[in-house]
Amino acid sequence: MIELKEAVKDRNIILFIGAGISMNLKLPSWRELINHIADELGYDSDVFNTFGDYLSLAEFYKIEKSNIGALRSWMDRKWHDSSIKIENSSLHKKIVDLNAPIIYTTNYDRWIENAYEYYNVPYKKIASVGDLVNIKNNQTQIIKFHGDFDDDGSIVLTETSYFERLNFETPLDIKLRSDILGKSVIFIGYSLTDINLRLLFYKLNKLWENSSIAHTRPKSYIFLGKPNPVQVAILQKRGISAIISEKDDISEGLEIFLDSLLN
Repeated sequence: MIELKEAVKDRNIILFIGAGISMNLKLPSWRELINHIADELGYDSDVFNTFGDYLSLAEFYKIEKSNIGALRSWMDRKWHDSSIKIENSSLHKKIVDLNAPIIYTTNYDRWIENAYEYYNVPYKKIASVGDLVNIKNNQTQIIKFHGDFDDDGSIVLTETSYFERLNFETPLDIKLRSDILGKSVIFIGYSLTDINLRLLFYKLNKLWENSSIAHTRPKSYIFLGKPNPVQVAILQKRGISAIISEKDDISEGLEIFLDSLLN
């Protein structure tokens, strides 16, 4: 932890933020999204959920409707309900206070950006190659790795879009490969059941293994809600140290972890 705290102090970190952070705001679950898709397509939701996983069911919606425009609009409204107050999320406040120079997020919602705006901290949102221009040193870069509600085409939601995302050959992937050189990466808000995340770990590790400067690789970390010796060993093999929550409530445990970095 000492090494990680030094990296935070020196602003030599990259935060990778997953859906667990947004769930802290009581946003709709993926099951609720799929239930909405079932309603839109005229299916009983319990039956529809037996037809496939979330990716294939979202893919079916796109096949039936030709695009995800209406679904994306519904998600945007539900994920940004006016009753949600970012100032009530101490977790988002701690993320801002961490002062990371670069944040990658697989979340579509705008709550990280809203937190930066609420606390008057400058940032630059990057969702496509066109956003890579005019980046300033005093701005935190917030990279929307799975797309942004402002652009239907950028959203990684269907099975096809996930498969294309797994190629890791887009301009944002090239940026990621550049960004991780020399910086510690901290993953928060993720579940290890996400194959996309596990493939990302694998890809990042291969990048370092094939590098002539692999011995200089900074340590990377992931915050987990509960111990899992199998996954911890696999992660360690791929250069990522697991930090286990001190509390059964993962949000509470994450706040304690972030406090330890800030203090």
